[in-house]
Amino acid sequence: MTIAFVIDDNRQTADSMCDMLKLLDIEAYPVYGSRTAMLALTKKTPDVIFMDINMPGVSGFEVLSYVRREPRLQHIPVIMVTSDDQPQTARRAQQTGALLTLVKPVSIEALERTLKQIGLLPPST
Repeated sequence: MTIAFVIDDNRQTADSMCDMLKLLDIEAYPVYGSRTAMLALTKKTPDVIFMDINMPGVSGFEVLSYVRREPRLQHIPVIMVTSDDQPQTARRAQQTGALLTLVKPVSIEALERTLKQIGLLPPST
């Protein structure tokens, strides 16, 4: 089964996204905040990470940089999730190592499309 981490400092947002992923048969774990995320990533290796950008203390960009430097985690697709729909934000996320950026609020259709795009769900027939 595919395992996803949903990293967001807003519990409601993380829980909601996890619920949608579970409807898509993805084993999803909410991780509340960037410091908790870095600890969780030392204990478990997910197949995909959905990560908020704007978190207090350590930003999602900083966590993404950590993921890209860590040999055990480098291969994991990271999808940045943000309410900032500016092109420069998506560009910075990609330059930092994110595969894609989704704009909040994220729909189940967008999650399904993204998971198919990165090969974690089979394409529609």
